[in-house]
Amino acid sequence: MPIAMILGAIVILTLCAALSVKYRDVGLIGAIVAILLGFVAVTSANPELIYYSAFVLAISLINLASLKTIKSVIQGVDFCLVGLMALVTLYIFSTQDLALILAAFVLVSVPTYILVMARERGANVEVGIKYITFMVLATILFLIGAILLVYTKNAYNDLLYILGYVMLVLGLSIEVGVAPLHEWVPDVFSSADPIPLSIIASLAKIVPFVIALKILLSTVGPLTVTLSLFTAVLAAISMFTGNIGALTSKEPARVLAYSTVANMGYVLACLVVIAKPEFFYFALTGALLMLFANAAGKIGFFNAIKNRGAFSPLLYLLAFSFIGLPPLMGFWGKLFILFSLIKAEYVWLVALMVINSAISVPYYLRLARELGVGWKASLTDFICIATVILIVVTFLPDWFYKGMEVIAQTVSIAI
Repeated sequence: MPIAMILGAIVILTLCAALSVKYRDVGLIGAIVAILLGFVAVTSANPELIYYSAFVLAISLINLASLKTIKSVIQGVDFCLVGLMALVTLYIFSTQDLALILAAFVLVSVPTYILVMARERGANVEVGIKYITFMVLATILFLIGAILLVYTKNAYNDLLYILGYVMLVLGLSIEVGVAPLHEWVPDVFSSADPIPLSIIASLAKIVPFVIALKILLSTVGPLTVTLSLFTAVLAAISMFTGNIGALTSKEPARVLAYSTVANMGYVLACLVVIAKPEFFYFALTGALLMLFANAAGKIGFFNAIKNRGAFSPLLYLLAFSFIGLPPLMGFWGKLFILFSLIKAEYVWLVALMVINSAISVPYYLRLARELGVGWKASLTDFICIATVILIVVTFLPDWFYKGMEVIAQTVSIAI
């Protein structure tokens, strides 16, 4: 029954995408119906996914609301693309089938190829070509790495395992913008329309990390502990590159680009905990809270850039969440990541993460000050209110942690 509902949601998205070429609002209605159908399908089959699914549902609906503020040449179809990405993000924890998991990676990535070119004055082809080139390379590396890792699970080979691990991590790094493989991020973020970027910087980041965690956890081998050092070094480079880049950038969109590089470094650090699966649920909790906090902040700030400012107190709250001030979501995300790293005996990475959080304080406060304006009762201000509600709802994250503990016990793939 849940699978039938997911398939029904895909059919609705397809039909509405076709009709939206003539009647644009049909695309928005179809996307909302499909996402709600997917939410019901996933949570009815897996009640433990209710908290995760609720956050994905909220982020998806806010993304759809953001798209209403621009009038791109593909408006209608872009709603359905966001609907498809949301469906895949909702479904990703519900399957252990390797083929479906790899297909999910492609289904979340490909819609962003179109969205990155969307703007009000025709397609931004130059940005699209640069973005697609990097994303195709990322997809190839990630898929080959995943297949090699799964192959070594049944026919272990040291060289193939190392190749698979490195290719998967490098593919993930290019896909989400981890330094030093982040070259596309500042250029694309400063050239594309801020609203589609708010989707690429939020909803599109979740599935690649979840898939990487699933595959690495299911293929843990004798070399995993050694190779986790490679991931830890990448995470540290990304934290420093992102935070120093943001600190020295003046343009708000470039600051957010480097902020993404830094935040993806924090989340990437969670992969080193794979070597100690008994602490995996701490890392999973931290990674998801960090990804949700990053999504809420990016949606709020990119909407503020697009519409020349948003209500100042709301932007400061989003900035405080990015910095990691309690009791906001960003704080809980970093806290769980730090705790999992301590359990994994990566104390030096904990120290670097704390130092980088301190480095980020000036540029987040500067960003909130530059984009903050008075109350205007605009769609942008209401979108920022919704994102702020998201980051304060985890005031006591015990309920979220309990849910992640159950999910972590079932995260695996069939090999």
